[in-house]
Amino acid sequence: MEGIKKLTKHQIFWPITALILVMLFNLFFTPGFFKLEVKDGHLFGSIIDIINRGSPLMLLSIGLTLVIATGGTDISVGSVIAISAAVAASLVGGQMIFVDGVQEYVTLVPMPLAILVTLVVAVLLGMWNGTLIAKLGIQPIIATMILMVAGRGIAQLITEGQIITIYYKPYFFFGGGYLLGLPFAIFIVGIVLLIIMLFIKKTAIGLFIQASGCNASASKYAGIHVDRIKLIVYTISGLCAGIAGVLISSNIKSADANNAGLFIELDAILAVAMGGNSMTGGKFSIPASIVGALVIQSITTTIYSIGVPPEITLVVKAIVVIIICLLQSEDFRKMFTTMSHLQRGNNIENKLTN
Repeated sequence: MEGIKKLTKHQIFWPITALILVMLFNLFFTPGFFKLEVKDGHLFGSIIDIINRGSPLMLLSIGLTLVIATGGTDISVGSVIAISAAVAASLVGGQMIFVDGVQEYVTLVPMPLAILVTLVVAVLLGMWNGTLIAKLGIQPIIATMILMVAGRGIAQLITEGQIITIYYKPYFFFGGGYLLGLPFAIFIVGIVLLIIMLFIKKTAIGLFIQASGCNASASKYAGIHVDRIKLIVYTISGLCAGIAGVLISSNIKSADANNAGLFIELDAILAVAMGGNSMTGGKFSIPASIVGALVIQSITTTIYSIGVPPEITLVVKAIVVIIICLLQSEDFRKMFTTMSHLQRGNNIENKLTN
């Protein structure tokens, strides 16, 4: 019994429980949900779709976990995705040429250079947010709202208000390719996760982030450069959003400044919250946020799989999320347990009276 209590207090326990509950629902109510097929050496199925479609969300949850751990937030990641996709599409694009009478498309600039420029732009956008918050003292939600609003305008300027179609086939591999039968996007998520985890575990940065979120004033007196820590985490958040922008534009083979990454920041913040991370900062767990992102994507895929009408999709999703969040709430579980004990006591009293 003591072992079960310790297990339930582990931060990642409830996110995994939520994911298992969603999977169990699909096991009974969604025919063929777990069916996997191999076509051309690639795995196909709803589970693979969750991994593939959820990769950008997982990337965002990595960056946002660090941001929220410092007591901040970043609602501009959707716009950073739009800008990154616009930059990548503008640089990669695709010129049609004929080689020996055969039609081929070539990139406008070398693809490695295009991706490098895209990620540099994303890093600069993250640094912009970090500078406003850490150096100028602007509230995180206000500072990131500036880029959230202006960012789509910047993306529109880059694309000149048009949807830019990408024709260069090697670029499609990032978001739509497969490696060892699995979507290549998940390998990118794994590499980013590994690098970030090594960064926060093998250096003191993880402890500094946690301390900054718990008590920024005390951290400053302890010699921690809180402003520098905030600048770093917002920069990482921008970089993660930039990589997500590359994956999304690669997957849909275009850049749509209006819709790329639209409202994805809300799902990303929710994923961090469902991972059991405190929204006021402090202790954090990136793996738990990754599981939270998988829960969100699993719910979305489930809703589409069971044929929920589009007009009520968001309502159904909200209800499911509320239920899962209540299950994760320790206060709610205590209240429910207390009510159960009171009811049991009343039943015993009634039996003794009768």
